[in-house]
Parts: sequence; structure tokens; C-alpha cells
Amino acid sequence: MTPAVNTAKKAGIRFQTHAYEHDSAHPSYGMEAAEKLGIPPERVFKTLVVRLDGRELAVAVVPVSSQLDLKAFAKTVNVKKVAMADAKQVERSTGYVLGGVSPLGQKRRLLTLIDRSAIDFPTLFVSAGRRGLEIELAADDLLKLLNARLAEIAK
Repeated sequence: MTPAVNTAKKAGIRFQTHAYEHDSAHPSYGMEAAEKLGIPPERVFKTLVVRLDGRELAVAVVPVSSQLDLKAFAKTVNVKKVAMADAKQVERSTGYVLGGVSPLGQKRRLLTLIDRSAIDFPTLFVSAGRRGLEIELAADDLLKLLNARLAEIAK
């Protein structure tokens, strides 16, 4: 069990976990999940931690087939600048290792934006808290669990 799976269980939502053999040589954790699970990459979402105006951290959840639009994120949350957080900040803040960062069950809850495309599918996939494990759930459930907002933040 991971904190992400425990969070989903405690909430009583419908979800399913999907495990696969992680290959440390693969260049992209998210694309690897899509390929190994046979899922279109638009349905697999990566969890990115960003720094707002050089101070506080926030979370972006975007399809692995896209990139985070930092300017769109900044505009949505009304800050001047958004930059990617460094690896140590991400791991310290979330409690997860890179490649296994889940939006669920983080050590402390951060402001979270989920790309609007998440609602295009009956379910989506996000990391379940470790490399080689994904959790499938409805976008509405993910939004509620994270107290997140939908926004057009992918490009």
C-alpha cells in the first residue's frame, strides 16, 4: 500500500490499481506507464510540482503526452512566475520519489490544478505513489479528493 492508495481507500471512491514492471532505462516514466498498460498517453497524467513566484509550491497534473504550460499556470493562479521545483523540493514536499509522485497522499496538501482534458475520459490514470504502479479513477473523484481546480495548463 502507498499513501495514494490509502487516500483513495479512506475516501471510499471507486478506483483500480495497475502494476507493471518498471524499466529504469526508459526515458519517460509516464510514457512507460502508457505503453506498458496499453493506455492512450492522453489518459495517463503526470504530477509535477512547481514553485510560485519563487516561494510556495503547487501541483500541476497534466497528460504525459503534453507539457505543462507554465505561463498558463501562472495566469490561472494569479502569480507572476511559475518554475519547476527541484527534485529535492519535490521529494521532501510530497514524500514520493521522482517517477512515483502521486497527486494523492502527499505529505502536505498543495494548491493543485488539473488539466481540463482530464474530464474528457470516464477515468484517468495517475501514479499510485511508486514507479510501476498507477491508480485509475474518475476525474471528478480526483478533483474532490485534492480540492483541485480544472484549468487549461497543458500545451
